[in-house]
Amino acid sequence: MTDKIKWVLNTLPKTEDKRLNIMELAEVRKARTFHESFPQYKPTPLAELKEMASFLHINSLMIKDESYRFGLKAFKVLGGSYAMGKYIAKKTGRDVSELPYQELTSNKLKEEFGQAVFYCATDGNHGRGVAWAANKLGQKCVIYMPKGTTVTRLKNILKEGARATIEEVNYDACVRMAATAAGKVTNGVIVQDTAWGGYEEVPSWIMQGYGTMVMEADEQFVKAVGTAPTHVFVQAGVGSLAGAVQGYFTNKYPENPPAVVVTEASEAACIYESAKTADGTIRVIDTDMPTIMAGLACGEPNSLSWDILKNHTAAFLSCPDWVTVKGMRMLAAPLKGDRPVTSGESGAVPFGALAAIMTEEDYIPLKEVLGLNKDSKVLCFSTEGDTDPVRYQNIVWNGLNQ
Repeated sequence: MTDKIKWVLNTLPKTEDKRLNIMELAEVRKARTFHESFPQYKPTPLAELKEMASFLHINSLMIKDESYRFGLKAFKVLGGSYAMGKYIAKKTGRDVSELPYQELTSNKLKEEFGQAVFYCATDGNHGRGVAWAANKLGQKCVIYMPKGTTVTRLKNILKEGARATIEEVNYDACVRMAATAAGKVTNGVIVQDTAWGGYEEVPSWIMQGYGTMVMEADEQFVKAVGTAPTHVFVQAGVGSLAGAVQGYFTNKYPENPPAVVVTEASEAACIYESAKTADGTIRVIDTDMPTIMAGLACGEPNSLSWDILKNHTAAFLSCPDWVTVKGMRMLAAPLKGDRPVTSGESGAVPFGALAAIMTEEDYIPLKEVLGLNKDSKVLCFSTEGDTDPVRYQNIVWNGLNQ
């Protein structure tokens, strides 16, 4: 365990905060109502780990367990499905509130809207969610996956009826491939959770879709603990989820929002690198980004989320692979009395970072500056379960560390 967690506190110059309204509570509620119309919808559980909280010397610890989401074992479907619903609503001159699942899947709407082809790039979970939603809504789907993607993740997408290929380029190059391909096809639409100049509407819809999970977690946390969390640990690839989480909690608790800590894979820590320079501009990582955290191997931050994060986030962490491995194993075999949580490679890094901060001497300064102590009430997001069961078992059972 030679590599250490690196961190930087938020000293970034503030902006006019114009992107915070993406996660207004009314918009999040609209997304949640949309998801609630799906027959497959159930809120995912919030696991309360009382014994682990005691071990880490904090007041409360809650893990939002997305391994149960829509049978897909990951939260990503929330963003992709909502963006597709919003797109169809816009094209048919409706508000998305007029297009619940039953209406979206009706023959009448199919005749009116016709056929679209939804494109995206993915390390696995986003593409699977988009493919699943396209399948359910009777639409077509094409997925590009970066080199290093496991065959299991490819097969999961193909099972949903999508066209999918593993390319010999990294994730960000796959995003560009998907955008180019969509532009050459009649009714081609790219559904990507990162934003760039001229492409901001769909990513904002995806962030709002993620808000369903965040709103569920907030309500569950308050019901269990009696108050909102004091600290929230969340992972980032391009940062869309992190921006959605930060945006939701800032809107919900404007006078006293929780301290949000963003955790990234060190090989793809584009948001950490952007924060470290402290000038407010985005930094891009353009390498193969070899990390066990496949879903976080993204080198270009979402500009919408970045604006929210730099205005509000407490700290940014660059985490070596051992951090998420530690989190996966501790959650799989917690202390007696706590229920296990199946958390995948990209799901466990927030908890792994918290556990390291609270138990290792190297991170005492970070623990102190974040105010993590016996009174802290902490929420961690576990965004995926064993989406690649063989890989999960090799890590948790057989000791694989990379």
